[in-house]
Amino acid sequence: MRGYFGIGAEGISKSMNVGAIFRTAHAFGASFVYTVNAAYGRKQGGWADTSNSLEHLPFYDFPTINDMQLPKDCRLVGVELTDDAVELPSFRHPSKCAYILGPERGSLSPEMVEKCEFVVKIPTKFCINVSVAAALIMYDRTISMGRFAERPVRAGGPVQELAEHQHGLQLLKTAEKFLQTPPMGEGFDPDGYND
Repeated sequence: MRGYFGIGAEGISKSMNVGAIFRTAHAFGASFVYTVNAAYGRKQGGWADTSNSLEHLPFYDFPTINDMQLPKDCRLVGVELTDDAVELPSFRHPSKCAYILGPERGSLSPEMVEKCEFVVKIPTKFCINVSVAAALIMYDRTISMGRFAERPVRAGGPVQELAEHQHGLQLLKTAEKFLQTPPMGEGFDPDGYND
């Protein structure tokens, strides 16, 4: 999969949720994880993070929104259940982005929403656990940007194997066919063509 992503949470306070987000981010191949204005016990977060993800991923702990710094050209995607947010199944994930989720029992701050280039929502009837929401975002990114066999029309797995990726083939496009005069058939009147 091309590009990279990071995932984080603003104002998160439950250690088990932080640990679950970090572990899931590690499993889905995140490039970094972060928190903004977080208040949780670091030691307890390790209880849910059984992959010890912070030994394998960069972790950024930003005290405030103003302190938050993302890589150049990294687009910020907020995850929030609002009326004007883009529904996740209709969202095209940026190749280089950072996802930010809100706290438990709360929402992204208006300041954070203002910083977001996109805001997406998971189409649910009500809010779900923040670590579950993070997992769904990363899963959707994986299935929409990854390379998998087509889903079959009927229930079950793919009926055709995924073709092997061809590395290094040169693709040449020419405008030659568009530069030629189209053939004129018998009885064709070019003067009356646009009538």
